[in-house]
Amino acid sequence: MTLRKFAGLGALLSIVMPGIAMAADEVAAPVLNSGDTAWMLTSTALVLFMTIPGLALFYGGMVRSKNILSVLMQCFAITGLISILWVIYGYSIAFDTTGMEQGVVNFNSFFGGMGKAFLAGVTPSSITGPAALFPEAVFITFQMTFAIITPALIVGAFAERMKFSAMLIFMGIWFTLVYAPIAHMVWSGNGGLMWDWGVLDFAGGTVVHINAGIAGLVACLVLGKRKGFPTTPMAPHNLGYTLMGAAMLWVGWFGFNAGSAAAANGTAGMAMLVTQIATAAAALGWMFAEWVTHGKPSALGIASGVVAGLVAITPAAGTVGPMGALVIGLAAGVVCFFCATTLKRKLGYDDSLDAFGVHGIGGILGAILTGVFAAPTLGGFGTVTDIGAQVWIQIKGVGFTVIYTAIVTFIILKVLDAVMGLRVTEEEESVGLDLAQHNERGYNL
Repeated sequence: MTLRKFAGLGALLSIVMPGIAMAADEVAAPVLNSGDTAWMLTSTALVLFMTIPGLALFYGGMVRSKNILSVLMQCFAITGLISILWVIYGYSIAFDTTGMEQGVVNFNSFFGGMGKAFLAGVTPSSITGPAALFPEAVFITFQMTFAIITPALIVGAFAERMKFSAMLIFMGIWFTLVYAPIAHMVWSGNGGLMWDWGVLDFAGGTVVHINAGIAGLVACLVLGKRKGFPTTPMAPHNLGYTLMGAAMLWVGWFGFNAGSAAAANGTAGMAMLVTQIATAAAALGWMFAEWVTHGKPSALGIASGVVAGLVAITPAAGTVGPMGALVIGLAAGVVCFFCATTLKRKLGYDDSLDAFGVHGIGGILGAILTGVFAAPTLGGFGTVTDIGAQVWIQIKGVGFTVIYTAIVTFIILKVLDAVMGLRVTEEEESVGLDLAQHNERGYNL
């Protein structure tokens, strides 16, 4: 009788269990969220819009008329180059987690595996995100736009004097050895070096802005000053372009910051709000600092202030509250103004379009202040309970990025200079890079 009961129970289980297992599979299976997907598609387009045409116009208006096409060309060429390198191996280096283990420092803490090279395994049905809610293809493209704009930012530091061929090779190598590994260390998850440290970088203060700003400073020092700098006037040739570019960057940055929530949720909404607050505060901070110092506010100044605020709020956008954003923005506007004017003049380096003064300094300031204003006691929405400890973590992240980026960038540039030369000739610089490098003119009158 007992055996019959067990046999009956076994028969019942054989019928019921597959149904239970199927139900569990249905619950566990990731379901694409159309709202999150729509927002991430929109954010991706906005971030690409930041580089072309936003950054291209912002930088293009600040150079002399004989060099406008060279800057636009560099931004477009970088967009194409990095897109392809991202697909071939960049995405894999940045986000493949093979070999990573939380609390264990190994090679894969610095450099991702190659399991996603050539986007292996990525199909229309591949889903990713914080809760696996939108297509992996969208995430790949979204992160690609970050990888595109970072080297494009460096262009502002060496504008008007670098050979186009050298620029292309430098950007390809720099992306491989600097950008992708730093992105992996900060964003890849458990086992990533700076991820395990607890560095807060919501949308790229470390990965994008400090990275690009330090690389730009090293590049302008290695290449040397433009012919005639600083005695020859080198005024921007079209500030209208620069203001339009700044406006495009401001709009596009909502995709940059709010899109980094990777969902259409409250975090994205707050990121959008604090981005607007910090940017407005920085624009006014720069404008009034310039007004007091130089007697008049300038269009170039307010445009630069806008970008400084956008840069500084980037690492903090997902964790700080409105009043924290206000303080970060004001600080960025004033500090970046003095670094891009007084500091640059005193030290004498030729950072042509203030890539370091705005992105490097703004990124460092924003990264450190994130550790302060992410604390709920100061109106933040992070999990920071010990402000001093978090600020120290942020400083460690900044310090590591500065040292790593500076050393590797310097080595790449010196090797390329020895092999092929980095700089155009004095005659080509006098004629302008538009004609010398591309056989075209920006203006044919």
